[in-house]
Amino acid sequence: MKLFAHEPSGFEGDLVTVEVDVRRGIPAVDLVGLADGAVREARERVRAAVRNSGFEFPLDRVLVSLAPSALRKEGAAYDVPIALGILAASGAMPDPGEPVLALGELRLDGQVSAVRAVLPAIAAGLREGLRNFIVPQGNAREARALGEGRIFPIERLSAATDAFIAIRTGQAPPETVDPIHVDLPSSLGDKEGDFADIRGLPRLRRAMEIAAAGGHNLLLFGPPGTGKTLAARRFISLFPDLDRSASIEVTALHSLAAALPPSSGLVVRPPFRSPHHGASFEGILGGGRSLRPGEAALAHHGVLFLDEAPEFHRNVLQALREPLEDRSISIARAGRSVRFPSRFQLLLATNPCPCGNLGREGRPCLCSVIELASYWKRLGAPLLDRVDLRVPVRPLARRDLLGPPGESSAAIRSRVEGAREMQRRRHSPGSLVLNASLDPAMVSRFCGLSGIAQEALVAAVARLDLSSRACHSILKVSRTIADLRGTASIEEEDLLEAIQHRRFGDGDFYWKDA
Repeated sequence: MKLFAHEPSGFEGDLVTVEVDVRRGIPAVDLVGLADGAVREARERVRAAVRNSGFEFPLDRVLVSLAPSALRKEGAAYDVPIALGILAASGAMPDPGEPVLALGELRLDGQVSAVRAVLPAIAAGLREGLRNFIVPQGNAREARALGEGRIFPIERLSAATDAFIAIRTGQAPPETVDPIHVDLPSSLGDKEGDFADIRGLPRLRRAMEIAAAGGHNLLLFGPPGTGKTLAARRFISLFPDLDRSASIEVTALHSLAAALPPSSGLVVRPPFRSPHHGASFEGILGGGRSLRPGEAALAHHGVLFLDEAPEFHRNVLQALREPLEDRSISIARAGRSVRFPSRFQLLLATNPCPCGNLGREGRPCLCSVIELASYWKRLGAPLLDRVDLRVPVRPLARRDLLGPPGESSAAIRSRVEGAREMQRRRHSPGSLVLNASLDPAMVSRFCGLSGIAQEALVAAVARLDLSSRACHSILKVSRTIADLRGTASIEEEDLLEAIQHRRFGDGDFYWKDA
């Protein structure tokens, strides 16, 4: 019998071969293969679960080998494959006749509990040619999300006998269920809401529409209570649903982090992650003993929102520069190195000064120039240089606060979808490459300017002391603005609007003229 488990190391993970030998000797279970404490404890859980499921545990010497031996095995998902291997080797269960990948944690009464990383395990098995998978009932929707392979969910260990017989005889798996699940909980703990909740603030609304259409990073700054956080929480409602490829990647990452809701399948809405400013380096970038994905990876194909951005640890903020450029995160530990995809939009919100009163009428700012400069230097010029849109948010006028609702998310999202469709057809037919991700060669190809527009850009570079990256940023934002208008060429007005959204922050860490 060929039996496999899965070790979720990195994004794809590794298949683990489970071999069992039952021989005469003093009754005991020996486990080899660089197993951690949770896997070694499986010996006692398996023994109790086997007996409480109506099987006879072998009164012999049992050797369980988990190969490759150099790969560290962690977690309780090895319970079910170890139990099935022992039962098949002792003759208590029939040989399925085909290779099987099994996952699940056992309770002492024989029930099978859901585990993490089921979708990556199914994907890894399919890549190696496996077709038969035994998973916990609680992971059935997730396991079927790929639409491939023969999935046999089990609630109890005893149900694995019927699964083995079905595999051997070629019977169809149990009736499938719809794998789609749309309610991925964000770190905010609430729903997306609607952009109509935002009254007034036309410049903010316009910048967020541009950011959503082109995948651009965004900074909101202004006094407390001006609507920065509310707008940020509504930002994700402007995004279209994920396509199938992106849904699979997002679901896999959340499964690896054990962040999927119970009995869920494919995630179809872009994720929105909003960690607290006290989050650790490992919490944001990933890592820890088991090298799990962090908030930056969980925001893949979505938004990473850092509220009160200067309050985050400086090393955390500066470490975000690499995933913003590479669209992935590499984590290296002693003897191990893993990579997670991390294509997210960065959304920053901050007060204009330490006291928060800069720009608020009737409340004097008590911060000195040195304090202002020190406050903005917490973000750092290299990170700010990767933020395409910088939006000052001023307090609403009373008439706007009590005015009618703003434009709905659905109306804005329809324009965003139209702009993204133009990018899909222009950049890479069949897949979506947003303007924010254009490399220098693609910028030269797709973001050409007329003579008048070129002169305006040269003047802006001289006046604002822009870097080469900032120039490319302006060109890419201009391209998005033109896409929102539905035109193939970038006009001077598109460029001037892009410059207007970029003009704060380059060469100066605080904005007294916002």
